[in-house]
Amino acid sequence: MFQCCQEKNGLTDKPDIKDLTQDRLAAWLEERGIERYRVQQIFKWIYIRQVDRFQEMTDLGKDLRDRLASCFSIRRLTVQKLQTAEDGTRKFLFRLADGAHVESVLIPERDHETLCISSQVGCAMGCAFCLTARGGFIRNLTAGEILSQVRDVCRTASKNRITNIVFMGMGEPLANYDHLVYALEILTDSDCGLKFSNRKITVSTAGLAPKMADLGRDTRVNLAVSLNATQNPTRDLLMPINRRFPLEALLDACHHYPLPPTRRITFEYVLLADINDTPEDARRLSKLLSPLKAKVNLIPFNEFEGAAFRRPRQERVLGFQKILIEKNLTVMIRESKGTEISAACGQLSANALPRQEDCF
Repeated sequence: MFQCCQEKNGLTDKPDIKDLTQDRLAAWLEERGIERYRVQQIFKWIYIRQVDRFQEMTDLGKDLRDRLASCFSIRRLTVQKLQTAEDGTRKFLFRLADGAHVESVLIPERDHETLCISSQVGCAMGCAFCLTARGGFIRNLTAGEILSQVRDVCRTASKNRITNIVFMGMGEPLANYDHLVYALEILTDSDCGLKFSNRKITVSTAGLAPKMADLGRDTRVNLAVSLNATQNPTRDLLMPINRRFPLEALLDACHHYPLPPTRRITFEYVLLADINDTPEDARRLSKLLSPLKAKVNLIPFNEFEGAAFRRPRQERVLGFQKILIEKNLTVMIRESKGTEISAACGQLSANALPRQEDCF
């Protein structure tokens, strides 16, 4: 299954053990005549006790520890840069083993913290209002790289305060589906994983309609849909994915999404001045969402250098919200944090992104 790897020029090319599911690690062990129950012991050392070396796994025999160390690594991400905003928001620029970069954001709330993580290096969705899109798509993150963002930040922050995980960083999570689902399995594993509640994890999509049903079938996490327009021509311009899966297909996928009891789909709506923020847009939005179990997050556009859009005036935002509330929708205005360090929604860019030819 795996070749034991050697170190070259001081760098290891051993695979990260966090990329393995429990079943794959069990198969590796069984090929070597080692009992399956060792998997849970190993995972507890990695995700609960946060060890960095196999030799620290003291309830494993020395021979097994040596075998694991000869074939696998337990990788940490390199913090290339850490910025802290006045409101306490912290943005991590992580360097990956191949030299690529991603960003994660730790957002303070009144009684907890939310960690916003990335699923890809760059993004292929091309949304016109998103700074990440300008860098293009480099590659998918592995499951281990997704998990490392959470594991590594939890080591430096107060684990008890980080209760919420949102896949709203760089990339389209559903375009990296297999690695996403495995990462979610470990994140929500209450025995030997990272022990987050599935109710506290949200996966956001730009609208990959066919994959939404898979997510609802394979997990019990929350779904957020980045909507941002109420008519196809406008959404075509803002979000190229709409040309493949227009509003009718996207909303049909939402209608058939297997929601757990008491849950709702969150619809994210970035308000762009004079583009999608009119009273008519609000009334159309309420009509589109009225058949669904929905709640709405209104996100006034977070401006960045070179952006072609403007943030609406506050009275326009409040007027939009008022119309939706009058139509009996649950609506929140998300006041983004960390804007002065470009950590707010739509501002992540990992400005140290390498050229594509520098990556795998």
